[in-house]
Amino acid sequence: MSTVMTRPGRLAAAGQWMQRHGGFIRGIQWVVVAVYAFLILVPAAMPLPDDTAHLWNNLTLAAQFVFWGIWWPFVLLSMVMLGRVWCGVLCPEGALAEFASKYGRGWAIPRWMRWGGWPFVAFGITTIYGQMVSVYQYPKAVLLVLGGSTFAAMIIGLLYGREKRVWCKYLCPVNGVFSLLARLAPFHYKVDEDAWRRSYKNGEHGHRVIPINCAPLVPLRNMKGASDCHMCGRCSGHRDAIALTWRAPSSEVVQLGDKQANPWDTALILYGLLGIAIGAFHWTASRWFIDLKMFFATWLVDHDITWPLDTNAPWFLFTHYPEQNDVFSWLDGTMVIGYILATALVYGTALLVLLMGATRTLGRFNFVRLHHLTQGLIPIAGAGVFLGLSATTLSLLRAEHVSLWWASDMRIAILAIANLWSAWLAWLVTRRYSARFVQRGLAMVWFVAALAVVDSAWWLMFWGWASK
Repeated sequence: MSTVMTRPGRLAAAGQWMQRHGGFIRGIQWVVVAVYAFLILVPAAMPLPDDTAHLWNNLTLAAQFVFWGIWWPFVLLSMVMLGRVWCGVLCPEGALAEFASKYGRGWAIPRWMRWGGWPFVAFGITTIYGQMVSVYQYPKAVLLVLGGSTFAAMIIGLLYGREKRVWCKYLCPVNGVFSLLARLAPFHYKVDEDAWRRSYKNGEHGHRVIPINCAPLVPLRNMKGASDCHMCGRCSGHRDAIALTWRAPSSEVVQLGDKQANPWDTALILYGLLGIAIGAFHWTASRWFIDLKMFFATWLVDHDITWPLDTNAPWFLFTHYPEQNDVFSWLDGTMVIGYILATALVYGTALLVLLMGATRTLGRFNFVRLHHLTQGLIPIAGAGVFLGLSATTLSLLRAEHVSLWWASDMRIAILAIANLWSAWLAWLVTRRYSARFVQRGLAMVWFVAALAVVDSAWWLMFWGWASK
């Protein structure tokens, strides 16, 4: 029996506790499901808040603050600090998908669903559509986007797999993002391969091996890292070979990044988190967006083309809340989509070119090295999404006249930490491909330039445009 299993430390013991108390964890999930259902269903049936409403006396504003001010920013933070514990212990969508699959048809997972591009495509579509319907502001949009995703997860559960989280594995819009961020977590469920092999002869705890259900479809024997694991604890102690274990936060990116490297992860980092997400956060603050919209509106009027200025689009296509004086014309909605896509194209391509330069500096150009080096941007990409979502938190607090004198310094601190973390990861990755200090240093010049490009986006949003 492996040493880590005979004398478990506190962390391994915590994993064992989760394994023994699976029923309690499932109970927590259903409590979260109930809260989640209440927060997306009830506000959607209520009138929109008026000018006298506050967070403490209006359910719609309170739900908005819970979802976008606390829930999602800190779910992202939890991925970095705890791995995908949210997915395995708290996520209502995952719990409902698994529950539905328990009573479903159990069809085989089709090939189209296994396509590797879904995490990027689903993230992009959901993010853009959320901006089209103003999901951060209106409860009906929340019901449509989040509720629609949950409904789709249950349908997939009813059709495919048996007691599995097929939706979470392949189609969840944030699965790819969570997978990337979890690679930074300071612990994971580690598989002792020698102990696993011994279990074929010795069994588990001296008895027959008891099969377990890995709902997120992780091949346990070959599990490396934390990117796919939902940290539910069900496999802890399995075959006396799996234990919750500490690790260096850089280990998965640096040591496994070349094996995990694929173009879709690179696309999600560069064109998703550092492109589409930035555009989605940018457009409401962008002076460029306003100037472009005025230019196109003037051109349309001058050419007697007025239908794009009509405001008759339904609320589920473009934002339409006349009682709030918040209505998108066809031009507004198209501009939002175009601005987000253009931002993604500009930032993503600029970063790709810089990373290609860093890759070439380390030797003959190699795509695996490019994809590996791109993973060094995960900290700054995650920090950016956290800052963008927290802007909603701060705007809601500002409306309640809460003093936010600390906000600017906090943003600078988060960006500084994320920049240093990304640079450190990239420096360690370059060591995998070159032992020459000067060569690695020149590659880092390219990488630091990429960090500066990312920082420019947040400078514009929080300081550049705000100061004009």
